[in-house]
Amino acid sequence: MDMDIPGEKRLAAAVVRDDEGRVLLVRRSATERFLPRVWGVPCGKLEPGEDARDGALRELKEETGLLGEIVRKAGESSFLSEYRGQETKNWQENFLVRPLTDRVTLPCPDQVHAWLHPSELTGVDIDDYNLDVVRQALTDC
Repeated sequence: MDMDIPGEKRLAAAVVRDDEGRVLLVRRSATERFLPRVWGVPCGKLEPGEDARDGALRELKEETGLLGEIVRKAGESSFLSEYRGQETKNWQENFLVRPLTDRVTLPCPDQVHAWLHPSELTGVDIDDYNLDVVRQALTDC
């Protein structure tokens, strides 16, 4: 699946887990068109021809300012979304990532982040999809 197919998007997600076993969640800006103010993991669309591992680390840096290294691929997931009236199938590769830096800087002033232990994840407004991505990454840890 190296080519972009109309009606399909390739994405990569970084589930960042620190040495204390906490996971980084970021609350999306209120201005986001897709899932405003919802908590989730750093994730985004891959550039044409971009390797998913590279894309996950690029999105992590763009969305949090953190540098990281891939621990392992955690799995894949998919979801449907709508863009300009067209239904889009989103294919996402998920990676467990170890942070190499610790200063989180978010692109929008109304965003916040939190380092949460797995038992604390449901205490924030995280959707089931992101919760499944995190649980997928934490399996076998």
